[in-house]
Amino acid sequence: MSIIPTVDLAAWHSGTPATRRAIAQVAEPALRSAGFLQVTGHGIDREHRAHIRDEARAFFHLPDAVKRQYAVKVGQRGWLGPGAEANAYAEGTESPPDMKESLSFAADEPTGNTAVDAEWFLPNTWPNEVPALRSLVEPYLTRMQRLSDQLLEMLGVLLGRSEDFFTRHTAHPTWGFNINWYPGTADVGPAAPGQFRIGPHTDFGTVTVLDREPGAGGLQVFTDDDGWQDAPYDPDAFTINIGDLMSRWTNGRWRSGRHRVLPPPGDAPDEELISLVYFYECTPGTNVNGTDSHTYLRTQLDAITADR
Repeated sequence: MSIIPTVDLAAWHSGTPATRRAIAQVAEPALRSAGFLQVTGHGIDREHRAHIRDEARAFFHLPDAVKRQYAVKVGQRGWLGPGAEANAYAEGTESPPDMKESLSFAADEPTGNTAVDAEWFLPNTWPNEVPALRSLVEPYLTRMQRLSDQLLEMLGVLLGRSEDFFTRHTAHPTWGFNINWYPGTADVGPAAPGQFRIGPHTDFGTVTVLDREPGAGGLQVFTDDDGWQDAPYDPDAFTINIGDLMSRWTNGRWRSGRHRVLPPPGDAPDEELISLVYFYECTPGTNVNGTDSHTYLRTQLDAITADR
């Protein structure tokens, strides 16, 4: 069995108890060993994702002087330029900066709590140079939140709890959304020793929903038994991984998926990829096995800032 098996979410939600048991028998070992699944049956159009990539690519190919007016630090909304992040720092490893750029967005619907809103629910910044991007991304984010809650419902049942075991804590959740651009060597130069498009790390939230493009300099997943392996690719599937909060929530039963993105390959130095990455969390103030969810998230976000 692949370290990242595929689960049909439509079959789960419409399935008989026998169907759900069969899915659980596939999903549970993967969540324990790698912390990753692929999910089909989500109903989100592939063409919509392609249009988002087209608009984002137009932004990333703008001159740096134009992009710089949207420059922000990690954890803020805007453009994360070259050298902004070093994700390996989150697991205590010093490394060169990640070889990528990102457009970063986050939850923006205020709660009414001034302090919470000032930290977690600020307005997003939309680049004027690509005016169609907002009209494409906002409905996609609505679908991502719905899909993430569906995943949490499935995970609640897999855990032997009720469907709302996790989603009762997502009434007003935080989330982050990165459009990651992985340019070729002509833009970023050759990789330094220990440098990756994204260094080895785990994500911080509950679940991450990833839509990615295939590439030689692509996603790898770590397991104790097999080390680093290339992640399988299915154009119709989203890649799902467990984050640190979910691992803590399950007392370590499910593994926070450790992963990395390889640097531009030597035999395809012009390879350019764009990933759409949705990080789902929970309502601020949620107690996750004795840890305040958002105190933890802020600490982790601060850790991956490359400017140190």
